Amino acid sequence: MDGLKVSDANLVVYVHPSKGNRVSQAIRRELSSLLFKFSEIFEGVVLAYDVNILDENAKILSGIHPYFGVRLKAKLLLFSPKPNMLLEGKVVKLTQESIHVIVLGFSSAIIIDKDIRDEFYYKIKHGEEVFASRSQKRHVIKVGTMIRFLVKSFNEEILHIFGSLGPAHTGSIRWLDKKSEDVSVDRSTRKRREGLREPELLDNGTIGDGGSSLSNDRRMKKSKKHRSAEDH
Repeated sequence: MDGLKVSDANLVVYVHPSKGNRVSQAIRRELSSLLFKFSEIFEGVVLAYDVNILDENAKILSGIHPYFGVRLKAKLLLFSPKPNMLLEGKVVKLTQESIHVIVLGFSSAIIIDKDIRDEFYYKIKHGEEVFASRSQKRHVIKVGTMIRFLVKSFNEEILHIFGSLGPAHTGSIRWLDKKSEDVSVDRSTRKRREGLREPELLDNGTIGDGGSSLSNDRRMKKSKKHRSAEDH
């Protein structure tokens, strides 16, 4: 899925002197406060971190309320969706005008009717709301379906995504992956069949694709008969 990246960061975390004997704990608590919030510094939502404390001998900073400044290196997993990226999420609600999705368990997304391609139409099947494909009977989107969709925009303040099902490579992930597998198998089968085709007989009596000529076979047989007659 697009929108995920790992960022290497050199940080200085400020720790209150009262936490001086528990620096590691204080640092992890400070970093945890960044989780699932959009950071302008890192240009993404911090999902996870892996920290390496370079020096626990913190330097006291001057000020009215002195703090410890601790240097550290951290790897941050960021969620930073941009327009035209492909995201994956779980459908949690359907209406005639929209599809509502949860991405990575925390970010909400909505796809409104004008951004759902004409291939899909809304209907109620067995008491359940669905968007069904007009051309592919098994391509159905309903509550619980994992879908792949295109990002139109991302609201960083409320972590809300506006998406689209316009492109042909968007829709139910299960159906898209199955279709891709079928195409791959079909191509592989076609290549094997082409490799097993009988060699083509050319006008000059030779066999195509590097085969020996029929005329050469006839000359070899005549030569063998001639040598046999000479031996007698």
